Amino acid sequence: MNRLAGTGLWALLATLGVLVALVMPELGSDPWPFNPPSVHPHGILGPLVRAAHREWDLGIIRSAAVLAGLAVALAAAATWRFRSWPRWASVALAAFVCALLLVPAVLLQVGLRDATDPWYHTNDSTYQIELAGDLVLHGHNPYGHDYHGSGLERFYPAAHDQPAGFPQVALRHFAYFPGTAVTAAVWRLLPSPFDDYRLFVLLATLALLPAALVFPGPLEWRLAIGSVLAANPILVRGAWFGTADAPSLLALMLAFGLLSRGRFVWAAASLGAAVALKQFALVALPFFAVMLLTMRVPRKTLKQAAAACAGVFAAAVLPFLVAGPGALWDDTVAYGAGTYRIIGYGLAPLLLRLHVLHDRFGYYPFLPLALLLWLPLTAWLAWNQRRAATLWAGATGFAVSMFVLLFLSRVFQNSYLAWPLTGIALALLLAGFERTARRPSAA
Repeated sequence: MNRLAGTGLWALLATLGVLVALVMPELGSDPWPFNPPSVHPHGILGPLVRAAHREWDLGIIRSAAVLAGLAVALAAAATWRFRSWPRWASVALAAFVCALLLVPAVLLQVGLRDATDPWYHTNDSTYQIELAGDLVLHGHNPYGHDYHGSGLERFYPAAHDQPAGFPQVALRHFAYFPGTAVTAAVWRLLPSPFDDYRLFVLLATLALLPAALVFPGPLEWRLAIGSVLAANPILVRGAWFGTADAPSLLALMLAFGLLSRGRFVWAAASLGAAVALKQFALVALPFFAVMLLTMRVPRKTLKQAAAACAGVFAAAVLPFLVAGPGALWDDTVAYGAGTYRIIGYGLAPLLLRLHVLHDRFGYYPFLPLALLLWLPLTAWLAWNQRRAATLWAGATGFAVSMFVLLFLSRVFQNSYLAWPLTGIALALLLAGFERTARRPSAA
């Protein structure tokens, strides 16, 4: 079918309208409280910074979101006259709305940063990722590196509850998996201001929409889900604020999309890239493996897929493992599990508020909890997935397992919710694919 019409078209328009309504009121809110001594707009983003009166102007970025809403409203009005749309028009509208919700805020942040200093109008994680990329370009190991004097210390103490004189451990750790440092090194080769890593995150976020189209299934279904992934409030904020989940989420989406298309080796390679970019993607491995068994992939192809996944991951990790195996482990595993201060909304902060725990920087039994609670739950979910013999059950299991792991961890920030949300989206996409695939046999 080359055109969209009826319920599917209206469902897409409703989804886009709801996204605008959810994103617009909070777009750009709660940024870092920067007060640069001077702002000098220049270069390609200079006109945008001047139009924003040299400050973080919510009016500009929220007006762009309102324009996205206007586009949806006009499209809905036109649908009463043109009751079916060509496929390209539906894709173009979804892409236009997502772009208006995402792009202006990121460009204004990048422009303001370019008009001041590198440590203004960015996030500490983005800043450190860029520092890691620079270190890689100069042949140095970002793991175990001392970041004092790099400008990163300007962001700390990051919380008002940090004890006076407490050593800022973030200045001695790089918590991201090596894929992030490698992509940052490549991105830092671009001329300023395009070397801002948030532009890479922006492109990855926007690419979640076409990534949903990789899955088989009804176009309106895939467009609606892809739009929710690309322009939900969590990832919209992450793009301009500077949280780097989107690249790994994109690789994860492509892994499951390629699997649904029968491209098993490429799917496994994409999953390896997702894990190399962020540790959270490890949770998807058992569910992905069970999906391969459900689809009765030949043993030879299974071996090739395993080699592709391991090979991509090893290519990103091995150079850093050779350079400093202890530093890599301490920064990416031990730091997050046992050293980072307790923050967020999970079990650890709850125990802190109930005075079961007394120190944000003290011991919290994450590893025992993970072994006793999360690991058996994940195994049970994978077993039920195998019994159900459906792909969507695996994505559902991933979403549940991911959420429980985050709840048990020392840190559960708002941005982490993008991971179980992606699992839910994957379940819906795979359910749509499986439902469509069964229709001919049911006829």
